[in-house]
Parts: sequence; C-alpha cells; structure tokens
Amino acid sequence: MSDDLLAVSASHQTVRLTRGRHQSPGLGVCVMELASMLADEPFSDRPASTSPVIAAFLRTYNDGVDDGRRQDLYPLAALIVGTARGRRVERERASRCLEFARSLGARAPAGRGAIGIASAEASGSWAALAVLRAGPPSETHPRALAFARELVQFGAQARHPGWPMWLRGRDPGVAVEEALAQPGPGAPGPAARPDQAIGICTASRSRCARLG
Repeated sequence: MSDDLLAVSASHQTVRLTRGRHQSPGLGVCVMELASMLADEPFSDRPASTSPVIAAFLRTYNDGVDDGRRQDLYPLAALIVGTARGRRVERERASRCLEFARSLGARAPAGRGAIGIASAEASGSWAALAVLRAGPPSETHPRALAFARELVQFGAQARHPGWPMWLRGRDPGVAVEEALAQPGPGAPGPAARPDQAIGICTASRSRCARLG
C-alpha cells in the first residue's frame, strides 16, 4: 500500500491518538500529526499551518496524558489547523501560557531560564507540564482542553469561504464533537468513533480544515 493510501486509510478509519512521534500514520499519530493530515501537509508533528505555541502545548500534553483522555484531543486536531499567526499574536499566546502555568502553581525559572521560557516552544510545553502536574486528571483535563481552545481564539479569523456551507462560521472542533455524539448512519446505536467523526468532517471536502 502506498504512503498516500495508508495516510487516507489511517485518517478516516483506523487512526488512534498515541504517544510520541511517528514515521507514518500506520504506526500511530499524535494530535499534531493528525492536524498535519487534516491540513493536507506532509506528515509531521509540526505542521506549518498551526500556531507553534499551541503545537508545543498539545505535543507535550498528548504525550503526558493517559490514553483514554488522549482521545479527547481529536476535535482539537481540526480546530487548530490554520491557527498560525504573526509575532504579536504568538507572543500573546506565549504570555498566556506563562500566566496559565503560574495559575496552576508552576514556578518560573530564574535567570537565563526566565528568558528562554518565553519562547513559543518552551512556553507551550511549560503550560502543558504544569497542568499535567497540577492535580487529578479528572480535574485538570477539562482545564487543559478549555485552555487549548482559548489559545485558538487569539487572532481568530472567519472560516475560509471555500469550506463546506455546514462548516462555515463554525468551530470545526465542535462540528467533530457533534458528529461523535450522533449515532451511526441507518440505525439508533452507539455514537460514532472519533476516527469516524473525522471522516464525517472531511467527507464533503478533501480536508475539512484545508486552507485553499
């Protein structure tokens, strides 16, 4: 099977979020690698279309949270595509990460470390580590998900005019969550699996969050 076919199969049918970095979708994906697939970018945990601050936060959180809660990151993969912005917005996001970490009791490093922690990569990772260490996952996990959505709102723009009508003006992550809550086609039954919801989201376009 070619790499392209494997990627499509994994994104629509068999993908499951796992820890770490992967060579191909067939070996698993993290939330950022899934975002690269939804954006039609080369398979990577650093897609160019996503905010580097948000990417750092989600990479770290993806690898630190338990497997069951990791699957809750599915809707965020669609939400974060297209979040890359200019320096001003990314600095605001980095500053918000530092505030979030301090609100959870994390202490900022001193000296040169205090300068380095303000970078996109370090600030996002530090915020994720802070929430992972802050307390019981049952309490901190909802905060982590809400914080990721908050970061998206910095510099938020209107939905791309080429997106499907049912998605325009909507949060793609919410659209995926709604799909997850709906029974499968044809009969009352269990809600769609996360990978099926991603397929629903992408069915009317090559990728629901692609920036044409």
